Amino acid sequence: MNKSVTLTAVFTPDEKGWTMAQLAEWPAVVTCGRTVEEARAMLLDAAREMIASYNEQGRKPPIGGGHAEQVTIDLAAA
Repeated sequence: MNKSVTLTAVFTPDEKGWTMAQLAEWPAVVTCGRTVEEARAMLLDAAREMIASYNEQGRKPPIGGGHAEQVTIDLAAA
């Protein structure tokens, strides 16, 4: 029986033109690529590897369980 889960991928460009990719619900899964497409592929691969590692250890992957919210930062005070 195949199981799947839909997670939120967050793509952020860095100062060198690369794209960082991270799962919002599982922040430990993070990678980067030269393009969004490359970063997406690497993110999916990283997530699969993390899940495989947890499965090998007999543990359940810690996906989700947190929450997201917007915060306001005063740039002038930083």
